[in-house]
Amino acid sequence: MTTTTLEEPVRKAPPGTAAREPRRPGRLRRVSLPYLLLLPALLLELLVHLIPMVIGIVMSFKELTQFYIRDWGTAPWSGLANYRMSVDFDAPVGEALLHSFFVTVGFTLLSVALCWLIGTAAAIYMQDTFRGRGLLRALFLIPYALPVYAAVITWVFMFQHDNGLVNHVLHDQLHLTDKPSFWLIGDNSFYALLTVSVWKGWPFAFLIVMAGLQNIPGELYEAAALDGAGIWQQIRRITLPSLRPVNQVLLLVLFLWTFNDFNTPYVLFGKSAPEAADLISVHIYQASFVTWNFGTGSAMSVLLLLFLLVATGAYLLLTSRGRRAADV
Repeated sequence: MTTTTLEEPVRKAPPGTAAREPRRPGRLRRVSLPYLLLLPALLLELLVHLIPMVIGIVMSFKELTQFYIRDWGTAPWSGLANYRMSVDFDAPVGEALLHSFFVTVGFTLLSVALCWLIGTAAAIYMQDTFRGRGLLRALFLIPYALPVYAAVITWVFMFQHDNGLVNHVLHDQLHLTDKPSFWLIGDNSFYALLTVSVWKGWPFAFLIVMAGLQNIPGELYEAAALDGAGIWQQIRRITLPSLRPVNQVLLLVLFLWTFNDFNTPYVLFGKSAPEAADLISVHIYQASFVTWNFGTGSAMSVLLLLFLLVATGAYLLLTSRGRRAADV
């Protein structure tokens, strides 16, 4: 007795068409897995940054003072009144904000320029092999690795008028000043803030430039040396052009970090910064948490955000045009 089995006929694809592979559930899971892993980080970013930003924008359109802080949603709607007050440069509020803006711009440009210059010089110097280079690199990174509060509080003690190290060296030992200077008040506060900012920020520029120098072939310097090029010509013709993409990103990051810096002036001067060192970040803090006018402070924050967006867009546009012109 024989048994027969019925087999389904194999369907052949029409001529000229490729056979389709059956969908595999595992492949779909592999494609969606990276997005699922990124989902917690995206949700955390939404909670930490985007939602407070939206709330701050809404607050800038409200007359939010200490009387409505318990339930800020009941604060009356003020429209653009907070923005008009902030940009009215003939009024005390607008005049103070404009002064703080100019102080911040000058401070940021000087700090970024000095950080880049010192960091680039140190990175170029560290390219040569010598004994103790690794230890010196580690020492250079200490200001960047220290916590901000610990580092700045140390400078607060050093800038003290009577027993600070800065006055002891400048006045008692080197005799460069007629009398001990006040570094945390008056006009000298700007130079004190600039010193701390450069000391804290140049190791980051040093680290980034040093990493960029690793991508420059050593054969270029050897060929330039054989052609008779000196060290300055090598830096001008080889090092700086090769570091142009790195420097473009580095300068932008340093600009944004320095312009928005709040921790350094707050720890150095406290809640009320001197007029010469009245950075816009501390000024907005005072407008919000000292005078209890959160609506005006939020409007100033939105104006600051718009300025940084415009400045960043203009910088990226100019650098992209310069890059295309250099490629041509």
